[in-house]
Amino acid sequence: MILHTIDTGLFKLDGGAMFGVVPKSIWQKTNPADANNLCTWAMRCLLVEEGDRLILIDTGIGNKQDEKFLSHVYLHGDDTLEKSLTAKGFSTDDITDVFLTHVHFDHAGGAIVRQGDQLVPAFKNAHYWSNEKHWEWAIHPNAREKPSFLSENILPIQESGQLKFVETSELSAFLPDFDVRFAFGHTDAMMLPQLKYKGHTILYAADLLPSTGHIPLPYVMAYDMFPMKTLSEKKEILEEAAANEYIFYLEHDSVNECCTVQQTEKGIRLKNIFKLSDL
Repeated sequence: MILHTIDTGLFKLDGGAMFGVVPKSIWQKTNPADANNLCTWAMRCLLVEEGDRLILIDTGIGNKQDEKFLSHVYLHGDDTLEKSLTAKGFSTDDITDVFLTHVHFDHAGGAIVRQGDQLVPAFKNAHYWSNEKHWEWAIHPNAREKPSFLSENILPIQESGQLKFVETSELSAFLPDFDVRFAFGHTDAMMLPQLKYKGHTILYAADLLPSTGHIPLPYVMAYDMFPMKTLSEKKEILEEAAANEYIFYLEHDSVNECCTVQQTEKGIRLKNIFKLSDL
């Protein structure tokens, strides 16, 4: 297995929403906000080479949204999905599988592109992977989560015939050394890839752990549908990660790519930060 970091750009979200009940005077120490209380976040995807498979985990926002939408998220930076793939020697046509942790706009937007008046898969040769429980949740969204589930990112995948489902179980084997964990606090049945790589266990944290600033247990996003469930899921996974020296691959941390955690007198806290390429 070979892993590649795929940066797809930066965007901004409200700091208070990203940290829930935690006061700004605390969270701004790790995630400083601008004058509008917005913090910068990454959309860091992961490319997995495994045998004859080339698997892209998440896709970022993409570039098909209109100016009004993009004005709310302040998409910026020099990186794009296509640019990052090209830098690694690949094109969108090379991707065999697109693995979507969940289909919120900042994770699934790049999965679909606009061609004239049509919305089509950005990866014409790929299977798109979700799970049936999350898919049903996304196509029939509640009013609170509906702004994150954009129909133009979701329905064209289903209509393309390229959609496949992972079995929703406690731990599903997707490929050798590529398992799937499930989390239900942020959104229903979010998928967390857990990879064996160079003697390490790497957990693609998605929105269970957006950044190193979210490691303390109470730091739970206001975006989470079931925050108490997130709290219990975080506790279980952080304790497991600290005990077994797991590496978290951080999708939204604009500064830190990977981290490990450790048990301290104050609970689980950050241990080391590094890049995937350092392994």
